[in-house]
Amino acid sequence: MIISRTSLAGGCGAAAALLLAAAVATPSQAGSFYLQEQSARAAGRAYSGEGADRGVASLWWNPAAIARSGREASFGLHGLLLRSDVQNAGSSITYPGGATLPIVGQNSASNPIESGLAPNFAVATPLGDRFAVGLSVAAPYNFTTKYSRASFARYDALTSELRTVDAGLTGAMQVTDWLDIGVGVDAQHVDAKLTSALPNLSPALPDGHSSLEGDGWDFGWNAGAQVHAGKFDIGLSYRSSIEHELDGDIAITGLLGPLAPANVDTDGTASFSTPWFATASVRYAVNDRLTLNAQVNRIGWSEFDAIRVSYPGGGDTIVQDYKDVTTGAIGFDYQVDDILTVRGGIGYDPTPTRDDERTARIPDADRWLFSAGASVKASERMTIDTGLTYVAFQDADIHSDRTFYSGTPAATTTHLRGDVSGYGVVASAAVRWAF
Repeated sequence: MIISRTSLAGGCGAAAALLLAAAVATPSQAGSFYLQEQSARAAGRAYSGEGADRGVASLWWNPAAIARSGREASFGLHGLLLRSDVQNAGSSITYPGGATLPIVGQNSASNPIESGLAPNFAVATPLGDRFAVGLSVAAPYNFTTKYSRASFARYDALTSELRTVDAGLTGAMQVTDWLDIGVGVDAQHVDAKLTSALPNLSPALPDGHSSLEGDGWDFGWNAGAQVHAGKFDIGLSYRSSIEHELDGDIAITGLLGPLAPANVDTDGTASFSTPWFATASVRYAVNDRLTLNAQVNRIGWSEFDAIRVSYPGGGDTIVQDYKDVTTGAIGFDYQVDDILTVRGGIGYDPTPTRDDERTARIPDADRWLFSAGASVKASERMTIDTGLTYVAFQDADIHSDRTFYSGTPAATTTHLRGDVSGYGVVASAAVRWAF
């Protein structure tokens, strides 16, 4: 995934780089491009208490969770039904010479954020009396957004696709009868694709087109601890940022007249960083049946400060300026009997995007999560977890000014203005086996 720069269209390369930046920053069920659906049990209580709970179902949040879980495996699937609406709120384009005109085309986009499925798998086994190892496979960043070729947002976004596979290897240890620790390493593969329209120098001319693709493997780490003290279970954990470098190519077509030299087909690299996560979690057993949960996550979205693009003959740094956020959730588990446990929770997840820098590729907003779920012990070795989450997105504004062909006589600026609303429903199910 890369930009190319040629003569007059040095600015065209920069414009394509800006479009690349958004390819890896489309919203999901958590803030910006993070997908937190990693456990059906967790989904049932709005992801509260995960860092302090035990077993492979909590492995994503704390590697110490498997220190006392025994031999266990879990496979989960999450179905995401998303409904969103993006409306034009006066978007315009300024051509060379200063003429500013409305961006013509479709003034609304219905459901540009596509629904989909997110799977996850984890397995753990003890090694002796005090040690355990685990393996997990997850999709923490996984989504697709699409706009029509005639959309008012086409200069920001047509198609964005991001697919990830995160394979984690974990080791955990029971240090004492009340303290567990764990560490892990992650190998994360990213595959991204972006297409968008490019403006020519007159509204009478058809749009050009940009296509960017890239992929690559990179690595991170995580560490955590759990304290088990009477009725309290307390968890602390940290998951590192991962700096990704994607290798790929770009094709720019359809630019006419003085912009024609910018039509290219080349390769190069683009780098960006995912956020770090710091989690503090507590579970309190009120009695033998009822457990209360709470969790706070500090997410280091400021790591996603820029996209850095390199290609033969040049490069670009595209500022993103995300902000760190704090999320929180509370919930409960209630064991009805030896077979059935029910749970529920509420969570709050603010967006890391800034109001004056939100693009059509990132129509992100603050959100509330309302969850309910249950676990059914189907046999001595098998438990079925389910969860249902309603995600209420607060209304948000799109506000993005972007200059194409900057630094040349062809400099053209789009002023994207829009209104965003929507909601989501997530249905989660998983099977856990003890073996």
